Amino acid sequence: MAFTTTAPAPSSVGGTHPATRSAHQVSADASGVVGSDQLSNSALRTFLHGLPGVDAVGLAGRAAQLGSRSIKTTAKAWGLDTVISMIDLTTLEGADTPGKVRSLVAKARTPQPDDPSCPRPAAVCVYGDRVQIAKEALGGAPIAVAAVATGFPAGRAGTAARLADTQDAVDAGADEIDMVIDRGAFLAGNYRKVYDDIVAIREVCQSRAEPAHLKVILETGELATDDNVRRASWLAMLAGADFIKTSTGKVSPAATLPVTVLMLEAVRDFLAATGVQVGVKPAGGIRSAKDALKYLVAVNEVAGEAWLDPEFFRFGASSLLNDVLLQRLKLASGVYSGTDYVTID
Repeated sequence: MAFTTTAPAPSSVGGTHPATRSAHQVSADASGVVGSDQLSNSALRTFLHGLPGVDAVGLAGRAAQLGSRSIKTTAKAWGLDTVISMIDLTTLEGADTPGKVRSLVAKARTPQPDDPSCPRPAAVCVYGDRVQIAKEALGGAPIAVAAVATGFPAGRAGTAARLADTQDAVDAGADEIDMVIDRGAFLAGNYRKVYDDIVAIREVCQSRAEPAHLKVILETGELATDDNVRRASWLAMLAGADFIKTSTGKVSPAATLPVTVLMLEAVRDFLAATGVQVGVKPAGGIRSAKDALKYLVAVNEVAGEAWLDPEFFRFGASSLLNDVLLQRLKLASGVYSGTDYVTID
């Protein structure tokens, strides 16, 4: 498939949800985009290295321009509530006790106890062995449970271990799986291995009557160049990702606005090429409401209104929710509240 230098317009309509496609449809879409039925490593390399190069200076300038937009009070109120509804409230520490997971779930269920109109986060994100605890604590509340898998965060595990890790989380009831790609294979140019790995993990996610959605973590801080971020984004989408995610939050830099703009361009272009709408999840380092609102501006301006929905845009964060809640209180009362007005993460 040939790409032009003219970018598609941001979309307010959206397209097919990637999770609804069969494995055959995913493969057919990929073959159509790549221009090869075989999807060999050579064919993938030719396609990925044929993508337009990234103008790093232009990308940084575009992100800075988007981040400078001022947001007025009414739009800010909507924006803060939208940010909350897009948060994957996260705890991914070796010291995560059952009590800490239950506390995280309690915060997700009632983020602002004195205001029942406050929206809830989209999901809680935990390690796979904490999924059942989170599911029980939710008690049927309409909040998804996301689980990291495939040897998170490094991804340095064999195929059998990666599949078993994912299967355990799916069997425990995870609604979403956040997998990590094999960055070593990607950087070595073994694109077919990365593709096959994502396809195999997606098959596990799809094995349940109600499939788990698949988020593919690129770990952009280890990919070295913007061109590699673009290539990894396309490779993940070709393999059937429901979301492409910036980072594990364990590597610096994690999410940045320029990288997220680049990934938003990729999902916009993928929609134009295939009719399939893939989500984006920046994760790690987004701690303030002010920064989160900049990301919403970028979503609207780069990808389009169709992505201003938790089904297609998420924030992976642990401390962001508290700052958004404090800003929400300030809009309602006209005064700043101290941190003792929100629960400690």
